[in-house]
Amino acid sequence: MSEYLVIVESPAKAKTIERYLGKKYKVKASMGHVRDLPRSQMGVDAKNHFEVKYITIRGKGPVLKDLKTAAKKAKKVYLAADPDREGEAIAWHLAHSLNVDINSDCRVVFNEITKDAIKESFKHPRPINQDLVDAQQARRVLDRLVGYNISPLLWKKVKKGLSAGRVQSVAVRIIIEREKEIQNFKPEEYWTIKADFLKGNEQFEGQFYGVNGKKVELTNEAGVKDVLSAIEGNSFTIKSVTKKERKRNPAPPFITSSLQQEAARKLNFRAKKTMMLAQQLYEGIDLGKEGTVGLITYMRTDSTRISETAIEESSQYIEKSFGSQFLNGTKRKDKKGVNAQDAHEGIRPTSIFREPNSVKQFLGRDQFRLYKLIWERFVASQMASAIMDTMSVDLNNGDVVFRATGSKVKSPGFMKVYVEGNDDDTDEKEKMLPDLKEGDQVFSKDLDPKQHFTQPPPRYTEARLVKTLEERGIGRPSTYAPTLDTIQKRGYVALDNKRFIPTELGEIVDELMLDFFPKILDVEFTAKMEHDLDEIEEGKTEWIYIIDEFYKDFEKRLEIAEAEMKEVEIKDEPAGIDCENCGHPMVYKMGRYGKFMACSNFPDCRNTKPIVKEIGVPCPKCEKGNIVERKSKKKRIFYGCDQYPECDFLSWDKPLPRKCPKCENLLVEKKLKKGIQVQCAQCDYKEEPQK
Repeated sequence: MSEYLVIVESPAKAKTIERYLGKKYKVKASMGHVRDLPRSQMGVDAKNHFEVKYITIRGKGPVLKDLKTAAKKAKKVYLAADPDREGEAIAWHLAHSLNVDINSDCRVVFNEITKDAIKESFKHPRPINQDLVDAQQARRVLDRLVGYNISPLLWKKVKKGLSAGRVQSVAVRIIIEREKEIQNFKPEEYWTIKADFLKGNEQFEGQFYGVNGKKVELTNEAGVKDVLSAIEGNSFTIKSVTKKERKRNPAPPFITSSLQQEAARKLNFRAKKTMMLAQQLYEGIDLGKEGTVGLITYMRTDSTRISETAIEESSQYIEKSFGSQFLNGTKRKDKKGVNAQDAHEGIRPTSIFREPNSVKQFLGRDQFRLYKLIWERFVASQMASAIMDTMSVDLNNGDVVFRATGSKVKSPGFMKVYVEGNDDDTDEKEKMLPDLKEGDQVFSKDLDPKQHFTQPPPRYTEARLVKTLEERGIGRPSTYAPTLDTIQKRGYVALDNKRFIPTELGEIVDELMLDFFPKILDVEFTAKMEHDLDEIEEGKTEWIYIIDEFYKDFEKRLEIAEAEMKEVEIKDEPAGIDCENCGHPMVYKMGRYGKFMACSNFPDCRNTKPIVKEIGVPCPKCEKGNIVERKSKKKRIFYGCDQYPECDFLSWDKPLPRKCPKCENLLVEKKLKKGIQVQCAQCDYKEEPQK
């Protein structure tokens, strides 16, 4: 009989840990929380010091019964849920359900699921941390008070199925504010003059800088003509040459938000998918003879701190694999956000020696790609800085000054392994300049004036929105992925070309919330609330006090909203065609996966149709139908025949109306990372990529 019972959240985690602990330990999974607030009622008594009513979650009865039986037989019960607020709360609920003394040494925490980390953690069990439990409970109660009071109001006044939340409502507000910025944006004209210069046989590019050494902005064509008329001939003199050595430091190890951002940029992963895959890598992967091993450290963290052991291991690996010149000679400071709790290490591989290719055969494609990203980021973070040689040259023609800049990598350092991505897809490229000296003469080959207009701020991608929420102190690492998922499921925002746009429904709900619950949409108020909730975790304040301070004002506003909020009728937009089944007009409706067409005679007629967009290309397969643009359930655009299901033609690349000049087959537009490639769907014909 096992002497000790260990309870974790998932079967995968249980399997990994049991292997390390030996025969005296039985490890079971609670499958997450076993108790929670009831779904059918508030569960919080606001008039009685916010007394909370917890019940066994529906369907968890058999799991809890099995755990109780095992607990009675065990000499001691250890609660080993994840090392965060949520994990502490799961342990607390389990302790109450299994009659385990929360003040006994029953709680075990570890940042990584490896043999050494697990064995070490069981040497230092501790009581359950009530401050962590209270911090999680305060968030749960606060979200319940907001959601269960405002949501029914929105159902009554707008439509069923809506919800409001402390973090999600602010996220929608941020997206709407950006959309208004874009709509109100007034583009401003500006001009550039580029020039190709020749020195002997070497060519390089420069750009107009100013006059008499002072920078001049070109705001109209008249200014451009003045500059061009002031240039005499095509001879330029090198006025000054500035050479500098610039150091570029690597990005720190991942935290939760930066992992979500970089996985979106480099792997095209949604935040929800990134966290799901990271959870799998953390809980353990079967590596064949090596058994089940956790490949990364805990993935919900806001700290870049790394253990001394991991730093020593990385130094050994880097010196052996790349040479001592790639070692980081100075200790870099950990980067901490304003609201960072610093409870865990940054996200890193549990062993730097477990290279991605050595475990590739045991991982799914996406698991491997994410592990490789985490591994490379960590290795690079521990490597030497890159050294860049930069050069800036001013070229004069009379009083007119052009400037050319260039740079090259002198020492790659960390860049040999990994370079951080960015949201604007502007990867830094080497741009070399010839050997130029003051007084040299060069000749302008071409002068190219161009008109430009300033662009509005970009819409939020998932990566940009996560970064903005983090910078503004809204939410915490564990909330980003579910928040983005919820605002899309509720139909408040939609993704267009991987960027968030608010829907009509989102704008209506936002306006109502702004009128009646402005504090909930106020970014500064929400950030302060997050700070106050963190202080509960640190034992600096009581959770009931924080909730009570919020509820005093909220309760008054709720009464006003109940009395004064008017019903909003969202009229269906006519689709411009009639139903082929009953002849009534078709209308546009909003569903879980976006807009679709439905018969206005519902429920008598239940005819629905997807919204399709003709692209003016006949179907190359059946030659009867036309190609239309459609959206999959995951909102990915594809192209198919309008005669489906009779014709099953399908293409993920956009077909073009012209044919391949080589084989007369279909030409398609294939989206590349930095432009569009026109190519044949059948043969090897390709055209120059378009930016």
